[in-house]
Amino acid sequence: MIKTGSPVISIYTEMTPNPETMKFVANKLLYPGKSIDFPDLENAKASPLATELFGFPFIKAVFIASNFVTLTKTVETDWNDVIPTIRQFLKEYLEENKVVINEDEIATIKQESSNTVAADDDDVVKRIKELLENYVKPAVEMDGGAIQFKSYNEGVVNLMLQGSCSGCPSSMITLKAGIEGMMKRMIPEVKEVVAEAE
Repeated sequence: MIKTGSPVISIYTEMTPNPETMKFVANKLLYPGKSIDFPDLENAKASPLATELFGFPFIKAVFIASNFVTLTKTVETDWNDVIPTIRQFLKEYLEENKVVINEDEIATIKQESSNTVAADDDDVVKRIKELLENYVKPAVEMDGGAIQFKSYNEGVVNLMLQGSCSGCPSSMITLKAGIEGMMKRMIPEVKEVVAEAE
């Protein structure tokens, strides 16, 4: 029997620069225009989807963004062994229209950081956040990650790497050669960009 009314969900995978992470892309919006990082099960209570994904013994971290989930696996797990299972799980979960993110729970979690410009941000911080949002975010999302603003103090920008960016071998090159170089050119006050360790 063919069910009508519910769209057929397709999930495809994309490799990321980080060999321990895989991007699972859906033809449905999961968390439109936003992203959230769940580095472990304890932090996942705001997402029923992330909580269920942590039920797989090989999942170490879950990152959810607009239309994809980036999963970090244990080192001894081979992606080829688990991708079909994960794809099937995500397909069924989304076809059943289960809750991805519980917004009420998000409000109770202390959000670590944000690239959203706040009214009390000074001029340099505003320019840093705008640069992250307009130039950095689209590029790192392509690779299944995110980079969040943490702080700015005396020329040093502190960022947090999430999703595939966290623990990625090439993330320091991206951070130093890419982001730091661009920020120094576009915002003369910036002297250095550093990543905050989880």
